[in-house]
Amino acid sequence: MEKSHSRATFGGRISAVLVTAGSAVGLGNIWRFPYVAGENGGGAFLLVYAGCILLLGLPLTIAEFAIGKSTRCNAVGAYRRLAPRWSIIGYTGILTSTLILGFYFVVAGWTAEYMLHSLTGEIAARGEAESHRLLFERFIADPWRPALYAVAFAVATQLVISLGVRRGIERAAKVMMPLLFLALLALAVHSILLPGGLEGLRFFLAPDFSKLTASSVLTALGQAFFSLSIGLGTMVTYASYFTPSTDIRRTAWQVTAVDTLVALLAGLVIFPAVFSAGIEPDSGPSLVFITLPTIFGTLPLGGLWSAIFFLLLVIAALTSTISLHEACTAYLHEEWRLPRRTAACCTTLVTVLLGIFASLSFGVLNGWRIGSLTLFDALDHLTADLLLPLGGLMTCLFAGWHRHPKALYETLYRDPRLGIGDRTLRFLLRYVCPAVMVLLFLDSLGIG
Repeated sequence: MEKSHSRATFGGRISAVLVTAGSAVGLGNIWRFPYVAGENGGGAFLLVYAGCILLLGLPLTIAEFAIGKSTRCNAVGAYRRLAPRWSIIGYTGILTSTLILGFYFVVAGWTAEYMLHSLTGEIAARGEAESHRLLFERFIADPWRPALYAVAFAVATQLVISLGVRRGIERAAKVMMPLLFLALLALAVHSILLPGGLEGLRFFLAPDFSKLTASSVLTALGQAFFSLSIGLGTMVTYASYFTPSTDIRRTAWQVTAVDTLVALLAGLVIFPAVFSAGIEPDSGPSLVFITLPTIFGTLPLGGLWSAIFFLLLVIAALTSTISLHEACTAYLHEEWRLPRRTAACCTTLVTVLLGIFASLSFGVLNGWRIGSLTLFDALDHLTADLLLPLGGLMTCLFAGWHRHPKALYETLYRDPRLGIGDRTLRFLLRYVCPAVMVLLFLDSLGIG
């Protein structure tokens, strides 16, 4: 394992925030959050989601930052250094990151395909939603094009990771995160100014609590948890690159604020456009690849706005694949003592093979089932419904109840300046977060 004195660090506080926020910001913020909010009442769901970020996301982010910063190790090495018996949390995170990359590369490839469709004018040329649905279904069932896009996305991720922490990950975040915000702001202003856009704005920002159900609250809890990439080992790994002067609580507040702001801006992009086109806001997962292209096709300069939107998705996907890849690469580099580029190549090879088979499961391998699920759906179910809640629960128990070494205790509890003191943090990590994680776990299993 690398000694801490030779370990790479981020260039400063802003770099730490940009990189870790890039890990949290992904397709879950821009694709999943708007359609989930649309299915659960808009503004009321937004308020519940923000509360869940504070009660669940922030404490767990602080805990993972403390674990990474106090040990300066990869996810497995961090837990092993603090308590060898708890290293299972790190292994679970690495396994989950690997499996997620296996299908995330596929979805990321779809966003790249649609960006090119937008630039060539094919999106604008198609009118009705049925035409876009057939285009999407034909594309994902194609035996080679989606797989090639997944490979291309993996290669782009590999190039960034191979350059290292400072020259690769940090530089990429400094370019991509500002670009992501500029694209979001431009699209949000454009959507709000559309005819009927203010109606969508009211739906998204004006709470109607009569539309909230117990299921909506659980959905908000799950979205808050998954949005911040907790339990994957990515936050632990990135925090291990923090400088000694990095304030983990301030950074955690900033990262959760950026993550929530991106989800808010995504809603400001999508709901005004949806209402302007007279489409129901609860269109579900098809919102991005079928419903929105239909809307863009009806707008002036629709091809341009469509290209900007899917560029936004490409950037969000890439920031997430980089963080997932780095968690696995750092583990192989430090625990298996592989050269960094070799470790990165091994990660890419394994995840690309998974991605190719996951992509083919929509077409020629559709008959290969795990239970009743295709490989793509099985990977999604295993990670989102089982491994992620399990990893989050174990993180809660470790951070809240384990007898901490002095270094972790001082990093986690010594600084009460930012509105979440040590008693509050301990209470949330010991009681509130584990209870929520158990509820989410039972809900994902269909129990309760």
